[in-house]
Amino acid sequence: MEKTIEKRLLRTEVPKEMTWKLEDLFETEEKWEYELEAVQRDVTTVSQYKGKLGNGANVLLECLTAYEALYTRIIRVATYTSLRSSEDGTNPINQGNSARIAAMMANIGASLSFLETEILTLADGTIEQYIQEEPNLEVYKNHLEELLERKPHTLSAEMEEALASLSEVHDSPYMIYQRSKSSDMQFTSIEDKDGSQLPMSFALYEDRYELSADTEIRRKAYHSFNNTLNQYKNTFAATYATEVSKEVALSRLRKFNSVTEMQLHPQQVSLEMYHNQLDVLQKELAPIMQRYAKLKKRELGLDKMLFCDLKAPLDPDYNPKTTYEEASKMIIEALEIMGPEYSQIMKEALSDRWVDLADNIGKSTGAFCSSPYGVHPFILITWTDTMRGAFVLAHELGHAGHFYLAGKNQRMINTRPSTYFVEAPSTMNELLLADHILSKTEDKRMRRWVISQLLGTYYHNFVTHLLEGELQRRIYNLADAGKPITASTLCEQKRELLQNFWGDAVEIDDGASLTWMRQPHYYMGLYPYTYSAGLTVSTAVAGMIKEEGQPAVDRWLDVLKSGGTLKPIDLIKKAGVDMSKPDAIRSAVSYVGQLVEELENSYK
Repeated sequence: MEKTIEKRLLRTEVPKEMTWKLEDLFETEEKWEYELEAVQRDVTTVSQYKGKLGNGANVLLECLTAYEALYTRIIRVATYTSLRSSEDGTNPINQGNSARIAAMMANIGASLSFLETEILTLADGTIEQYIQEEPNLEVYKNHLEELLERKPHTLSAEMEEALASLSEVHDSPYMIYQRSKSSDMQFTSIEDKDGSQLPMSFALYEDRYELSADTEIRRKAYHSFNNTLNQYKNTFAATYATEVSKEVALSRLRKFNSVTEMQLHPQQVSLEMYHNQLDVLQKELAPIMQRYAKLKKRELGLDKMLFCDLKAPLDPDYNPKTTYEEASKMIIEALEIMGPEYSQIMKEALSDRWVDLADNIGKSTGAFCSSPYGVHPFILITWTDTMRGAFVLAHELGHAGHFYLAGKNQRMINTRPSTYFVEAPSTMNELLLADHILSKTEDKRMRRWVISQLLGTYYHNFVTHLLEGELQRRIYNLADAGKPITASTLCEQKRELLQNFWGDAVEIDDGASLTWMRQPHYYMGLYPYTYSAGLTVSTAVAGMIKEEGQPAVDRWLDVLKSGGTLKPIDLIKKAGVDMSKPDAIRSAVSYVGQLVEELENSYK
């Protein structure tokens, strides 16, 4: 693991210790196959209650208990398939199994759609009465209340069943996007100064070449990357336009005023909170990030600042290599402040193969954490020996720690909080890692380097994802107004918002306008802007941990253990932060300003 592998391996060639241990989900493929059939048979344990939910509190309790048990099993079966597909999307068996799961989910969704519909057709006050009569229904109270909030937007039983049966079709834009990325896209290799051919892939561009200190390599890789993206832009635009058309149609069917209102409804986030994130950050962070870009251009001696230069290391000669083992040790030390229970989860994750770190043909790009209830989380990352990788790993471990604690302390139905909060625990770990390293050094170059890593986190969440969120806001507004969504629309809108943000500090070229093709988040509803919300919260709480110590840590752990039992605004208040006002956002922007200022001063 000391040496970065140049040749991309087939999945079958990857050493076992670099892969995740999916046997913790199912010991063998045969056991997964058996359970796949069994959960489909066992749908009757829930569907037997169809038409009976008005028969009393005990019937509703029995039905919800059966539903929770069945869904826990479904999550395991579906997660296993999803992780297999993520580790190698080119494997025809994985592709076939993904299709089987999609079909299964559509069938089960249709069979169980009665549950919501029947609950929502009960007379007003019935659910509240049931909860009073049957104390064991208390655990489902949140779930039931959220359901009742959807009542004005719920259709007839027949319509809901029909829509549920079409879920495979509704999910197809995302599937087509992912399949094209992992299986069809081929990139031209690039040549280094010595004439050697360097392999090129989606993962290698985003995880290595975009971060390269060598301007020639970085720009050549950008050119190769965009050449391939450009060949797919019309297909990807049609795929995304289909996704948006689906959302517009659903928002109208469900009597929402807009797609945005429909997307924010399950997040339990107000329009004001949503617009605050997008507006305050774009207006107030832009001048700070422009200073950062100009500093980079000057210190790197660049002829011009291109979009592909934004992630170039500021001090390219100072780039200590970090192996996976060294990064793991550093992360564990940094997170000791969180106490023994949390630290133990981190140690298990890093030593018991919760992490898949190889780069192989067909593997999903980027990084994610999948947390099936009742097992343990699984983390996907492509390890390329960069320090940035340590921050990405710490980030995903934040998700793992959050959902592991939520799963241990809550029933399955109460584990997941709003996506508005979900990126807070992950970014918290990145901040704690940076703080740990900074506390150990006064060396100017080392501090500069760590601050650059931290700024990488803020760039990722407050710039990349936030500007994805701005593109979504614009596209949804155009779609609501009946305007067609084409490749040229997407490129024009992306270019314009990038130019607005970066001003004269960065040259926005045609390749930059294709960045809407790079992220799967556009197929996940209003998810991108939530990254900035999460980092706003973690920035505030990290400051409290620094000032208060243990009381702030205890509040934070309590928030993680709360899972999905509270609305996001109340959950975050429990940690000591009020997100109904823009103050926390402004405070986070001010912190980024301090980081950029320390960098600027280090060059004086």
